Amino acid sequence: MNRKEIPEEVIEAVARHINERNNKPSNLPIITVKGNTETPHYFEILPFDQIDSTDRKFFAIDGSSNYQQFYNGLSIGIYTAGYICFEHGKQIRLNDMDNPIILGNSYFPERILIINEKDGEDIFDELLTLEPVKNLIAFFGIEVKKLWGFGENLRDYISPEITKLLSFCQEVLEWALLYEIATLDITKPEDIILVDGTLRSNNIKQEYLVRLGEFLHSKGLIAVAVTKNSPIKLELSSSFKKLDSYLQDELKPKYPFTITDPKRQKLCCWFEVSDDILVSSYKGGMYAKKDITGGRGFGLFFAARLDYVEKLQNYDWVVIDLNIFDAVPGIKKKELTRNIDFIKIIYKELTRLTQEHYILGYPYPLVEVHNFVTLKKDFKDEIIRRVKFALFKDQRMDNVEIENLFLDIHDRF
Repeated sequence: MNRKEIPEEVIEAVARHINERNNKPSNLPIITVKGNTETPHYFEILPFDQIDSTDRKFFAIDGSSNYQQFYNGLSIGIYTAGYICFEHGKQIRLNDMDNPIILGNSYFPERILIINEKDGEDIFDELLTLEPVKNLIAFFGIEVKKLWGFGENLRDYISPEITKLLSFCQEVLEWALLYEIATLDITKPEDIILVDGTLRSNNIKQEYLVRLGEFLHSKGLIAVAVTKNSPIKLELSSSFKKLDSYLQDELKPKYPFTITDPKRQKLCCWFEVSDDILVSSYKGGMYAKKDITGGRGFGLFFAARLDYVEKLQNYDWVVIDLNIFDAVPGIKKKELTRNIDFIKIIYKELTRLTQEHYILGYPYPLVEVHNFVTLKKDFKDEIIRRVKFALFKDQRMDNVEIENLFLDIHDRF
């Protein structure tokens, strides 16, 4: 359908729905209730001249996938995931490459050619042979087919759907890297591992992710998932606006700042996301459940503003998923008391990573790792060029044959 033919009432209905969600009354109080994490907690940002004065390392994990199909049934699909580390504000080397720019560590599959369903199965099988994934499965100590959230026949179900397959492989590899970082010789208690997204998964059963979360907690490593893209943000948009006004117009003028430079005087805020917001955001409740059973992972959702910039409204609020074993130490015994002192420390620590104006309250290591691993169009084009060259140089194929193999018919129109 031509976009001009989309009925106007459809567009109006979408706009109306967004507006209703965006402006529904906020039930969130603006006053902090002592001991209640579901009320806003305000704090002064860490002084700028202290942001690199810590012995914590900050790791960051991200992944990417890309897919290109050509008119003759030939496809190239690739996924990757990697991680980087910052210490005292500088990125440190995690690989043995003699490269002054590439300091992080990443993994790529060898199988990227897709012609038929068997190739999809081979991609799935190769994932299980990658070193980080093998190690994660060994840590769980189970038959791999018992690991998957969609059942033991996941391979048969997912292999024909290439985009779903690549996304799945990317996610599993990211979980494996979380375990790999935890087992590195250079990690130590109180280091922070940043993850892009959430500490939850539909692909891996919760009981095994919970083992991973408990393992991280036992080593004193702090897993923090961060995202700007979450349905929680739409549900909380009116609350964000209310808090923004309070921060700027009421609290800031009377706050006893220790930072003397007015340009550096910023107030930050965090609060735990309440059950009613989670139910509205995630229908069914499993993905957002505040427990280590009956859900999808080992996180506890918070909303936070980690670098208050005047008049920017709610797009520098982030949704954060903290390891529930850290935030609720007695969770295994059903003791639900929050470790508020720990939570306060973590949010203060995160402000070490957000004091760059163009990042808008988002930790810069996650920006850097995203740039490190993202498979952009030019990367995909590079793969195609290299395959073409190999076909010509090593396989002695004719140039016309090669170009026809990789012809994208849509480019002709």
